[in-house]
Formats: sequence, structure tokens, C-alpha cells
Amino acid sequence: MPDLVTRFQRETQSRLDAIADTARAGGLDAAIDLLAASLRAGGVLQAFGTGHSQAFAMEIAGRAGGLIPTHALALRDLVLTGKRPLDVLRGGTIERDGSVVDDLWSIYDIRPADVFLIASNSGVNGSIVGLALKAQAEGHRVIAVTSLQHTQAVAPKHPSGKRLSEVADVVIDNLAPYGDTTLELDGGLGVGAVSSLTAAFIAQLLTIGAAERVQAAGETPPLFISANIPEGDEHNQALQSRYGERIGHLA
Repeated sequence: MPDLVTRFQRETQSRLDAIADTARAGGLDAAIDLLAASLRAGGVLQAFGTGHSQAFAMEIAGRAGGLIPTHALALRDLVLTGKRPLDVLRGGTIERDGSVVDDLWSIYDIRPADVFLIASNSGVNGSIVGLALKAQAEGHRVIAVTSLQHTQAVAPKHPSGKRLSEVADVVIDNLAPYGDTTLELDGGLGVGAVSSLTAAFIAQLLTIGAAERVQAAGETPPLFISANIPEGDEHNQALQSRYGERIGHLA
């Protein structure tokens, strides 16, 4: 087990180092510029992911140290605030269904200045590609976080025949390998998934970069502070009130 720990640490760290090098070289600047422009125009950063890529949306939206004008779209909202029955959430097949996109879109307050950040390791499921296409059709810019190695090795599942990486305006590679796992146990079993770790790192780099851009333009970045420190709630609620239900984060 200790050797596996060391190997996984190396697999993870090498990818984080490569992403950091990309960021230092300006490889995330196109995405950061879109985010900063949206924020300065009163937009909200709309984040979406299904399965474990929901973790990316959680890193973008509604957390301490994160940007306040953010909102996570979630398939469960089709049941919680939409009209779909609970059964649609069973089995995970809904993430492959591109037909849910119009219903999902209809339950949110999405405005012209909003930018979409969509994460999917495979980048081929119907709801993922469908939302990217819908956002673009409505005039929004789309930033994708995906595994280029994985997505190029599998067939698209959306009727368009497209992958997320082929739709988005800006594509960021999460550097996860095909199948996501980085280690192999005896018998060829894969373990040590890495996409959630690299996607979270990318989410934080985008947040930091966008906040820095806004500040460089002479404005105060609208950042959450922890609700668990004195006056945290007051600070957050004052800024959240500017956006209302547009960023209506659930517990």
C-alpha cells in the first residue's frame, strides 16, 4: 500500500504541475478573460457537470474563497424545482439524455452576460453536449473542462455526433488518462481516479484568475468568505442579494 500511495501522489502531482505550467504560460487566459468579462458585465458563471464532474461545479459555485455570481446547474433540479418524477434520477441514465436540456434550462434565470463552464471527463454524454449546444445557440460562451485523451477515444452519445471538446469556445484538458484511473492492481484492475482532483485545481485557478482580472480593472472581486468566521454571513448575504434567485444555491 505505501508504494501505491507514492505512485498515486506522483501521478497526481505530475498532472497538477503540468496544469500549473499551462496556467503560468497563459494557457488558461482565454477562459479567464471570458469569466472576468462576464462578471464585469453583471453576468453569472453557470457551472455544470454530471456524475463525479459535479465536484467541478461545486468548486466553482457557492464556496468560501469562490466568486459570488456563480450558479451550479444540476440534473436533480429537474425533480426538486422542475416537473420531472423522482424516478428519472435513478440509475444515472439521465446524464446521457440530451432531451432534458430544454427542461433544465427553463427552471433557471439565465441572462445574456452569463458564461457556461461545463465539466465532463468523457465529454460525450447527451446532457453535457446538449447543454453546451443550447448555451451557444442562446448566445453564450462555453468553457469545457474534459479529458482530451479519453474523449478522443470514445464515440459521442449526443445525436449531433459531437463531443464537448468539439463544441466549446475554450477547451481545458484535465489531463486524466483514458478510463480516469492512474494505477493498475494485479489482474489489470484500474484504481486511483484523478479527474476530480485535476478539475478542482483547474476550477480554483480559473477563480483566482478571474478575481485577479476584476481587481486589475479597478473593481473589488465579489468573493465569498467563510460563513464560519465572524460577519461571514453578513458579507455574503449583502453581495448575494444583488443576484437573487439567479444564484439560488441549495444546501
